[in-house]
Order: sequence, then structure tokens, then C-alpha cells
Amino acid sequence: MAEEMAPSAAQGLLPQTDGDGFYEIRFESIGGLGAHLAGQILAEAGVLRAGLNGAHFSSYGSEKKGTPVKSFVRFCVPEREVKTTAPVQKPHLVAVFHEGLLRTEKVANGLRPGGILIVNSTASPAEMRRRLGFGCLWIGTVDALGIAVEERTRVNTAMLGAVTRAMGFLAPEAVRETIRATFRRKYPQLVEANLRTFQRGHDELRLEPPEAEEDGCPAFEPGGPLLGYLDAPLGGAVTNPGNSVLKDLSVSRQGFLPVFLREKCIDCGLCDVVCPDLCFVWETVPGARRWRRLLGVDYQYCKGCLKCVEICPVQALEQQRETEGLAAARRVQTRLAPAEGLEAGEPVVAAQAAR
Repeated sequence: MAEEMAPSAAQGLLPQTDGDGFYEIRFESIGGLGAHLAGQILAEAGVLRAGLNGAHFSSYGSEKKGTPVKSFVRFCVPEREVKTTAPVQKPHLVAVFHEGLLRTEKVANGLRPGGILIVNSTASPAEMRRRLGFGCLWIGTVDALGIAVEERTRVNTAMLGAVTRAMGFLAPEAVRETIRATFRRKYPQLVEANLRTFQRGHDELRLEPPEAEEDGCPAFEPGGPLLGYLDAPLGGAVTNPGNSVLKDLSVSRQGFLPVFLREKCIDCGLCDVVCPDLCFVWETVPGARRWRRLLGVDYQYCKGCLKCVEICPVQALEQQRETEGLAAARRVQTRLAPAEGLEAGEPVVAAQAAR
């Protein structure tokens, strides 16, 4: 396991560093999963309880639940000062708090050969490697969401346990003490549950070594704004109108989605009333009395708020843990333009279209 990769914390050494002497970590997450707090706890444990020097900060857009978040941690020997606040572009370890980010974000961008990629997923490391194709990385998976649900906590402390084990140079007790001190100040009733979550994340991490030294490494693509002050349009105009039609909100879901049960539905429409993103797809049933019949959910626009589950009077919508392929198999897609054999706006069930 990862403990074999790195010296112990008692030696006061980092397993590897970049040209500036830093061991760098990047958390890829969405708002609401606690990645910022996880980075803060990890940095505090390293600096205050392990004798390292380090820094932590996060980067995010609008501060709301479901939006992408990156949290950065740097460690170095105590004799060295941390004088940079630049984002971590070439990390030694990346922890992905939300599996859906693998589809929408380049979470492994810049990860160094021999680095560690940890994903919150029920998949095995071998399955994750086949999915991503990264042969030169350590691949780890941990069911952080399942642990958090069982312990009634959040994903972040389970991911902290997995990251601590994968790093190898930071003693778990240092992180446990920091978790205890952090939660004791405001939420003393949550201390023990979060300590259990941390320990389970530490113990239940599955980690697989690289298959090759250089093959299958993620390419480094420097980030930056698409438009600068020299080429931005006057007035700050949006140059891709209609972009909300193409927006994929699935990454905003925090592990659960509503599943539609047609046999229970009475087509009352209450789910459509409370849905903030117009996710429900209907068809018009011809006849003497024309009426609207609910076909299902377009999961591309569903962010998993589950308001529809709460409002449904006949339990025709139920909350389920999102697994790989579930949303794709049950998605009901609406055609926004006329296609062969279809009128404009006529819905098509994705599974039927595939057949």
C-alpha cells in the first residue's frame, strides 16, 4: 500500500517534492461536500502537529452548493518558507470528492507520473484505471459517500482518511486530533461520528500501484481565461448564447437522484411545479379529452435537490443512490429541434433511442 511509498512522519521527510521543494495536493470537488474544510484540516495537521511548513487555500466561482471547487495544500520542510499562492497545477496527489467530475472536469490535469489519484467511488481501482486509462498513476477508490451516509456525516472526513493513508508521511493521529479540535469548537456532538468516518476512509481505501512508468499519464494543459482584456467583447457579452441548453447539471448531484415509477404516477404535476430546473418530460395524449402524461426525468438538468420526491403524494418518485449508468439508462430526453419522425419538442426515451 501507500505506506510503502513514503517515509514515516517521524522522519520529518516528504516522499517526493517538486523543484521548489513542495509536496502538492489538489482536491477536486463541488460546493457542499466540504473540500475546503478538508484542505484546511489537512494543512493544519501537517503544520501544527507534524512539524512541517505548509499552506492551504481554495478556488471557486459562485459560492453555492453544487458548483466546482478546487482546494490546494502545499507541504515543505520547516526550514523552507511558502511564498506562493499560485494554484497547484502539477500535484503529487489528487482527491476527487465527486465521481461525476470525471465526466465534466479534467481532474487529473498535471498529475505527476507516479502520483496518486483517489476517487470517491464504489468501483475498484482496476475498474477506475480501465475507465480513465492512466497507467503511470497509483489509483485509489473509497466509497466515501456510503461511509458518510452510514455514519451520518459528510464526504470530506472519509476522503481525509483515504488521503492521509495514501500520502504515508502524515500520522493519522495528527489528523484525528485536528478533526477533534475543529469540530469541538462548534459541533461537539459530531466529533465522534467524524472520527469514525475518518478511520473508515483510512481503512477502506483500495489502492493499486502503477502499471507502467510513463505510459498513460494525464497530459498537462495550463488553465486560463478563454477571453482576456484584449479580445473580450464590449460590454461583457456572452458569446455562446443558449448555453444553458447544453449545460450538464449532473455533477451537482451529491450522490442521489429521483427515480420515476410510472406505475404509481397519477400525473398530478406537483413534481413539475417544485422542480427548479424543468427536468420533467411530458407528452400530450390525444383523444376526446387531451391530457398530459409524465414520461420521466431528463437527468442532464437534474441537480438532485429531491424536492420532487418530497412533494409526490403517491411515492411515484423515490430517492436512490446514483450508480454508474443509472441516470443514462433511465434518462428521458427532450428533442429541442425537429428530427426525422419527430415533431419539434417531442420527447424520446434515451434507452429506446439506443435500441
